[in-house]
Amino acid sequence: MSCRGIRGATSVEENTAAAIIAATRELLERIVALNELQIDDVASVAFTVTPDLDAVYPARAAHEMGWVNTALVCLQEMAVVGGLPRCIRVLALWNTDQPPDRIHHVYLHRAAMLRPDLVKEGTI
Repeated sequence: MSCRGIRGATSVEENTAAAIIAATRELLERIVALNELQIDDVASVAFTVTPDLDAVYPARAAHEMGWVNTALVCLQEMAVVGGLPRCIRVLALWNTDQPPDRIHHVYLHRAAMLRPDLVKEGTI
């Protein structure tokens, strides 16, 4: 078994706890569904948010979803000129036998522009 990374990102329209938690929940639910993920197989998840998001830690959404035995960390994304504002990114480390080309990375809403090569039908 290998440890593989699943990437994803989403965006919110406002810096509120409700918006950040809802968007993070939607992103995690889509990652779980598309990859047929078992939460117990997730080693850790790193969340990053752009500097304009500070209303709540996005890991709170994962914790509320029952990810209580998974290592979760929240970090601030680099501020890059011209970067996507109000963006939440995720890197989940997953213990799996899936080969890298069978992993579904998820980019939702305005974050789909970050990796159009990875956006699958029905993920926006």
